[in-house]
Amino acid sequence: MPSTTSDPHPPSGHSPVPGSPVSSSSSSRWTARVHDLRRNLNPSGSMGDYVPSLELESLALRDANMERITDKIAALPADANYFSLEFFPPKTAMGFSNLRDRLDRMARALRPLFVNVTWGAGGSTATKSLELAEICQRELGLTTCLHLTCTNMSRQLIDKALEDAKALGIRNILALRGDPPRRAEYRGADEPEAVEDEFVWAIDLVRYIRKTHGDYFCIGVAAYPEGHADESHPLGQSLEHDLPYLVEKVQAGADFIMTQLFFDIEAYDKFERTLRDHPSGAFKTITILPGLMPIQSYQMIKRTTKLSHAKMPDQLMDRLDAVKGDDEKVKAVGVDILSELVDQIREIKSRTPGPQGFHFYTLNLEKSVSFILERTGLIPPSTPETETAFLLPDPPSIMVNGSTPLQSIQDQERRKSSVGSDPRNRVIVLGRPASHPDYEATALEAVVPAEPVNTRANTLAISEGEGVLGREATWDDFPNGRWGDARSPAYGQIDGYGVSLHVTVAQAQQLWGTPRTAEDINAIFIRHLSGELSAIPWSEEGFNAETDAIKEPLLKLNSKGWWSLASQPAVNGLRSSDPTFGWGPQNGFVFQKAFVEFFIPSKDWAVLREKLQQPEVRERICFFAANAAGDFVSSDTEGPSAEDDKQMLREASTNAVTWGVFPGKEIVTPTIIEEVSFRAWSEEAFGIWGEWAKVYGKGSESEKLLESVRADSWLVNIIHHDFVERDALWDLLV
Repeated sequence: MPSTTSDPHPPSGHSPVPGSPVSSSSSSRWTARVHDLRRNLNPSGSMGDYVPSLELESLALRDANMERITDKIAALPADANYFSLEFFPPKTAMGFSNLRDRLDRMARALRPLFVNVTWGAGGSTATKSLELAEICQRELGLTTCLHLTCTNMSRQLIDKALEDAKALGIRNILALRGDPPRRAEYRGADEPEAVEDEFVWAIDLVRYIRKTHGDYFCIGVAAYPEGHADESHPLGQSLEHDLPYLVEKVQAGADFIMTQLFFDIEAYDKFERTLRDHPSGAFKTITILPGLMPIQSYQMIKRTTKLSHAKMPDQLMDRLDAVKGDDEKVKAVGVDILSELVDQIREIKSRTPGPQGFHFYTLNLEKSVSFILERTGLIPPSTPETETAFLLPDPPSIMVNGSTPLQSIQDQERRKSSVGSDPRNRVIVLGRPASHPDYEATALEAVVPAEPVNTRANTLAISEGEGVLGREATWDDFPNGRWGDARSPAYGQIDGYGVSLHVTVAQAQQLWGTPRTAEDINAIFIRHLSGELSAIPWSEEGFNAETDAIKEPLLKLNSKGWWSLASQPAVNGLRSSDPTFGWGPQNGFVFQKAFVEFFIPSKDWAVLREKLQQPEVRERICFFAANAAGDFVSSDTEGPSAEDDKQMLREASTNAVTWGVFPGKEIVTPTIIEEVSFRAWSEEAFGIWGEWAKVYGKGSESEKLLESVRADSWLVNIIHHDFVERDALWDLLV
């Protein structure tokens, strides 16, 4: 439940905020599936009608997995530990498919008490959220808690979401407010105008669920150990200011509290003491789940803490700063920090009798959280302690000049390899004995019956990245937002919250004024590039040092109305220790292709598109372009090469625009631009124009301007392949 939805910046340049579009085919499949479920459970009701059904509830109660979270906690021993995991609906179909496999593995290895599934602002991810919840609840048998944001949603949509949850057997809801209410802007054309907003705060949703569904749902609410972060109160973040509202939510019927992410253990200690000792008595025995976010990368945690206003204590930040250039070391230090936090929270919670629980924001990744859970002893025992995982270690490294590079295979003594494991763990050799018994087996040896590969210890070892099969868990270990691999479940965003400006209406107007002409928009982008403006609708971040290398051409582009969202300069083999462009382990070399992404008026795009097709240009660049209407063109679909291949299906290009070469490692490519990710992002990017327009109200001059710009613009990403020539891209465009 992190309050941010943005992606981390790429290793260079400036990047926008991604989101979570829902494909029409996915939506129709989900609608049909839920329609069948609800027809079977409630024949008299339509999809959109709220019809209370005793049959529905009695059928749901028959399923052992359809349990209320508080009931499951009450059934635990008084000294037990438990935890929950949070996931968001992936942005792409490939990411969704890969998350299904990841969830299955994590469910078997880790055994969480329950899982959370996030819900987008205004119901923007409703279809995918329910589809993911179905996988968790019905396919994998995981007790599931569905997030539900109530602002900018009609009562009909709330009713439908709750009935769909019932149809899936989900009995747990985390009731959230969501974005500040702007019902007039979100209301559909056929929806009657309300006298006043029905759902303004989370307490409105808690009361409504209790009124319409009684005790069927176990309801959780959010809390903020350091105070709520939207800065609407004059004192800014203040736990004392939040307390009366939290008391009301609990007294209205909330069953448990789940906190925002935090790293300041002193703030959490004060938070829990304050709640337990509150004179109302509302929090004396209620379950309080501390929310913890594993540190996946340096840029991600910097951005997340900034947007959520969660303080990172100096002593923790110093430890991360010391390794910030090396993703693997950042993740390892992050595991240490979170493990220490768990132990410190245990000490705090020991003051209150009963089981101790923890909630982890996984960001759809598994390695860090698996290490943290095992190291802190949170994984519930269910198999003999002597169980061994049979995993194939990595093959020996190639010897160079008689020396073998050091390898970091963890816990060698705890987990041994065995011939009798899954055949995929062995290379089967024919006609000769196995030369390397650790990872080869004869055909006869391969069929020896042995303990199944899918033991918990084995699955946990895979989740932690051990052995060759561990690559299934770690291939996307270092996500880079929308610049990473679009097949990753973690691709594109932090929590699947959906399209959002990440600021209030008042803050938006203060930042960007009331634009009335295209020149006003030019000025906003130029002020942002110049460091005079802290954010634009597509990015809440300032620029890093390397953007200064291309600041002049970017200013020229933006001055003529080509508004840049992301860019980076060309880099040819600088050392990984370079203070501006360096990243990754020591003694490596880094490379970058120059690219730029910008909005451009359609008439200018027609001219530029023709220029990009000139023979002397075409072979040196790659481009992707889309508009708000869904039209798409790219260098893969245009030009002579495309015509030559028109009889066959051509594979879309994948462009690694940042890569590094390091001793003893495969080439690392953290920044990728390809068609599938660009298409997904373009929907989000044009959606943000719409969100910005809503700041000013229907019919206003600014709203009309922004909507007209949205309709007339193309989003274009151009990559120049000549990374040796530093100014090649900018000479072409400027």
